[in-house]
Amino acid sequence: MKYLICLAALLWAGMKLTAADNVKEVEIKIIETSDVHGNFFPYNFIERKEWNGSLARVYSYVKEQRKLYGDNCILVDNGDILQGQPTAYYYNFIDTVSTHVVAEIQNFMGYAVGNMGNHDVETGHAVYDRWIKQCKFPVLGANIVDNATGKPYLKPYEIINRDGVKIAILGMITPAIPSWLPEKLWSGLHFEDMQASAAHWVDIIRKKENPDVLIGLFHAGKSGNVLGSVVEDPSMDIAQKVPGFDIVLIGHDHARACTKVADIKGDSVLIIDPASNANVVSDVTLKVKLKNGKVVSKSVDGKLEDMNKYPVSQEFMAHFAPQYKAVNNFVSQKIGTISRTISTKDAYFGSSPFIDLIHKLQLDISGADISLCAPLSFKAEIPEGEIMVSDMFNLYKYENMLYMMTLSGKEIKDYLEMSYFMWTNRMKSPDDHLLWFKEKRREGAEDRASFQNFSFNFDSASGIIYTVDVTKPQGEKITIVSMADGSPFFMDKIYKVALNSYRGNGGGELLTKGSGIPQEKLKERIIFSTDKDLRFYLMNYIEKKGTMDPKALNQWKFVPEKWTVPAAERDYKFLFGDSQ
Repeated sequence: MKYLICLAALLWAGMKLTAADNVKEVEIKIIETSDVHGNFFPYNFIERKEWNGSLARVYSYVKEQRKLYGDNCILVDNGDILQGQPTAYYYNFIDTVSTHVVAEIQNFMGYAVGNMGNHDVETGHAVYDRWIKQCKFPVLGANIVDNATGKPYLKPYEIINRDGVKIAILGMITPAIPSWLPEKLWSGLHFEDMQASAAHWVDIIRKKENPDVLIGLFHAGKSGNVLGSVVEDPSMDIAQKVPGFDIVLIGHDHARACTKVADIKGDSVLIIDPASNANVVSDVTLKVKLKNGKVVSKSVDGKLEDMNKYPVSQEFMAHFAPQYKAVNNFVSQKIGTISRTISTKDAYFGSSPFIDLIHKLQLDISGADISLCAPLSFKAEIPEGEIMVSDMFNLYKYENMLYMMTLSGKEIKDYLEMSYFMWTNRMKSPDDHLLWFKEKRREGAEDRASFQNFSFNFDSASGIIYTVDVTKPQGEKITIVSMADGSPFFMDKIYKVALNSYRGNGGGELLTKGSGIPQEKLKERIIFSTDKDLRFYLMNYIEKKGTMDPKALNQWKFVPEKWTVPAAERDYKFLFGDSQ
């Protein structure tokens, strides 16, 4: 009895001490998805097979964490969710009456905050405005500015209160969008420099909100390209140079990252990136110690959590069964037949049936003299037999428009010089690589990261006959022999050139750095643009043709062939693990 009385006294004394000090520790879980690219279900509607990742698995993980943390589990998305799998495309452009599947999924999963990505902007005002309106949470965009008002088009930041801890989340997007997308998709808007915008809004947030924790939600990679005067991926710079952030959640570059850096005041900032397709999520544990309601200490730990360890949520699948069925019916529609299997795997080594089919379609649709295009998927394939709607997402990955532009012969040559410089190794011996590979692959990045540069910038041409000498430096690689019909090619002549809107707006810098056309002058060169995305016109073209018989046009080749032919065989095996 005496023992129980003593124990009770000790417990009372402890409670009194805690109450007097009014100290408590709050633990908060933050889960970030980014660059989901329409991967909502554990099924690839393009390749017609089950696959990894998906929000169906993420939901299982989120439910598990909510059992542990309750409302202190905060789920956020960092953009590029409206483009990729046909699921997104269907609700972007085919069924525009139903609630957008992305809004419905995100509302169902209980997202607290979203952010805009460049591929969300790519869908156009009608799509992303509808999606944002249907979301039951704010979609952020502090540096997306409405030209009419001079104010952010979207909410710049969100305040979340949990257990006495005040959290501010500032959302921003890479400002490089005008270098990739037609202005009609973002009409009435402009995109401010992220670092300047961050400094501006952090100051406002500090003065107006005085949060305990500041989180950056940035649809931009750690570091990378400068496009003209625009920094595409400034997240690391912001974390280091704009003091005040505790956590910077990033995306866009599809490369996993989890690291801590010090800002200019010496404070630690966690930078974390879950790459793409919901294969992993950013998992951040935030611990905040409060005394009398004020923060006395805080700690942040992050990890990348593998979603493929978690089961597909049957609750999720049952809830969205009607949408799954609608998309499956859409991609299963037959639009034609193809006489042989074609793959982008051949496109890196010379003229290929896959890329030359796109060249032919672009030339036929536009009536241009010359076509320029690249393999947009690392190793896409369309098998012999029936062509389904699903195959069109392999044939053409993005929702680009088709442009026809005016370029001089010299500008076309210089464009190709830059393309093949980024594409090929400069061979010094017959044992060298034909292709330019990275010495070390980026961790967690897509297969195309084996290349020194992105393969979606490896443009070839059709409509001209030319060779690429891989022993020569940039500026001396390309020899244009003639037009495809044998007529002369002139450096000073103006040609009509078909290419996609990403390239026509300056994407990949082949027109700006390569051809030497100033970014602001590109609009003047556009003489024709389709109203709908190129994939729509490709589908219509194939439906009218009925049967496609793709063949390599053999309008260009690598030389000297004594070196390049065996080197191509070696590099094909190096890339894909099998022989051509």
